[in-house]
Amino acid sequence: MDFPQTAPALAALTAVSAAVLALALPRVHQRLALSRAKHRSLAGHARIAKRIAAQIPGYAYDDAAFFGCDGAPPDVQARRRAGLARLGRRFAEEQAKSLAWTAEARQGLSDLQFTGRYRVPFQFAGELRRHLPVPAVAAAAEGLRLQDLDGVQRYDLAGSYGVNLLGVDAYREMLDEAAATARALGPTLGVLHPCVTEVLARLRAISGHEEASFHMSGTEAVMQAVRLARYHTGRRYLVRFSGAYHGWWEDVQPGPGNPSPVRETYTLADMDERTLQVLRTRRDIACVLVNPLQAMHPNRPAPADSALVDGRRLAGADRAAYVDWLRRLRAVCSERGIVLIFDEVFVGFRLARGGAQAWSGVQADLVTYGKTLGGGLPVGVVCGPHRLMKRWREDRPVDVCFARGTFNAHPMVMAAMLAFLRRLDRPEVLALYDGLDERWDRRAAAFNAALEAAGLPLRIAHLSSIWAVQYLAPSRYHWMLQFYLRAHGLHLSWVGTGRLIFSLAYGEADMAAVRERFVAAAQEMEADGWWWQGEGLSASTIRRGLLREMLARRFGRGAR
Repeated sequence: MDFPQTAPALAALTAVSAAVLALALPRVHQRLALSRAKHRSLAGHARIAKRIAAQIPGYAYDDAAFFGCDGAPPDVQARRRAGLARLGRRFAEEQAKSLAWTAEARQGLSDLQFTGRYRVPFQFAGELRRHLPVPAVAAAAEGLRLQDLDGVQRYDLAGSYGVNLLGVDAYREMLDEAAATARALGPTLGVLHPCVTEVLARLRAISGHEEASFHMSGTEAVMQAVRLARYHTGRRYLVRFSGAYHGWWEDVQPGPGNPSPVRETYTLADMDERTLQVLRTRRDIACVLVNPLQAMHPNRPAPADSALVDGRRLAGADRAAYVDWLRRLRAVCSERGIVLIFDEVFVGFRLARGGAQAWSGVQADLVTYGKTLGGGLPVGVVCGPHRLMKRWREDRPVDVCFARGTFNAHPMVMAAMLAFLRRLDRPEVLALYDGLDERWDRRAAAFNAALEAAGLPLRIAHLSSIWAVQYLAPSRYHWMLQFYLRAHGLHLSWVGTGRLIFSLAYGEADMAAVRERFVAAAQEMEADGWWWQGEGLSASTIRRGLLREMLARRFGRGAR
């Protein structure tokens, strides 16, 4: 072998290898940093979550497993059976018309089929629908109560999913004002109603931004905000935080709930220094989406009773820590030219009159609003500076960020929005914001004191007027509480005790009435045996049992 001749070749190969390695190392390091910034749960790993979700088998408990899947003895199971039968009879007697209407509507309404299916953990859904169907109709609303077709009234704790901030009577007045304002023009589209100029002036003042665009839903507004960020930065990726909700479109709904692959979204950990490091070092991130509601449950999805499989639900807001996080996030985004978007569709005007920006003292680059801003009608709004709201380029006239919709800036919607924005300046509404946090802190504390005094395994976590029920003991049956609450005159949304949304119209007497009903419902549930605690029962043993059960079902070995 002629070593002198091969030495130069070997040296060249070594040099090339070193160069390739030098080029690859930064990419490898960057990829590792991204992986570390993802939340360790499945919520932070969308592709893995989808693969696992595809392996979870669909199955339903039979009658015996429904009442005894936690190993409860026969006498406790008998109490549960009697309790469920009693609730079923009560619902059937009191709500016959509403139940019949719901059964008829469900046949052709896919939305109703979906919400009915995912009201509780899926293993229980079939038997529960047979024993305890739930109406999905209301005929009237007045004050703080809803009334069904049978005349049964309940306190509204669903809050119209965030729309009902000021009380249903206030929105009824807003809609009447809107009808009077828009009547002369009617549903004439493609031109703007004169009230739009006042709407814009008020939006500029309350958002702190120069311009606004109008859309027909919060989801649509977030879509446009992200498109604008990508358009102006020339970058592809958006960052969302693990557990946060930003509407149902695919880029912001990765994981098991999304039927399409997501290739341009990073789902990172909230309130994590490693996330800030990723933002500092990558050059492909167009925007960061923040839903301020995550202050209540960072890195976890919005709580729902359908996810109460092991009895655990973690929530609780640390305002100081979350605001500090937002400030650090703002600084990094400014440093790196990343567009910071506040999605205030849900919390807008609930945490403060000026929204989450005023609540946190942090100004976003773009902010989206919806829900309550529409004065009772559907709406989505994007507010931002001219440099980000502009949809075309002077030097490339055919390079545009097109966004128009037939019903954008509908005269009736604009008039209803104006009615809401004007109402925010009324003295009685301004008074609602005085001491807002302290008022709701006191109410939550009184609620928790009553629960503790009654010896119940429940506590309330809250972010102002948004509440979630916490469970202190392990159980497979916490989700049953929503039905006892309904029986005691409290109306919840389909996510159950995961989210109670109070309007600011609730007074102290009404809060006391809700508290008394809540405690009575929980005591009845406890008496019926649903919170039985067996020796060795824990969240860990429940999870392990569920895993064994699912594996047995998945591989055809048959499990209860």
